[in-house]
Amino acid sequence: MDRISREDLLALLEAGAVQPVEALPAEAFAAAHIPGARNVPDQLSAELVGQAAPDRAVPVVVYCSGPYCNRSKIAAAAFVRLGYADVRVYAGGKQDWSEAGLAVEGSRAAAAVGGSV
Repeated sequence: MDRISREDLLALLEAGAVQPVEALPAEAFAAAHIPGARNVPDQLSAELVGQAAPDRAVPVVVYCSGPYCNRSKIAAAAFVRLGYADVRVYAGGKQDWSEAGLAVEGSRAAAAVGGSV
């Protein structure tokens, strides 16, 4: 599995050619995640993989909180073991995404748009 840069991830997202997967607990995912991402909060089972990335032909990019989080690498390795050919890790994760000022989905994003909740 290879690493992917923020710029390359953005290009794939804009082209609709990638499935981002967040490897963090459900609460963290609900608060904020990369647009279009699906959540794999725990150990990766075949059922969770099918829900997170049902099309094995679409590249999968796994990320977590930032460069010091290993959850993305563990989840990406599980995708590879389960037969996904194009699996990449966005090592910068949500930290890099947020620092670049890019949009997120989730309750934190809704609160920022709608003011006080």
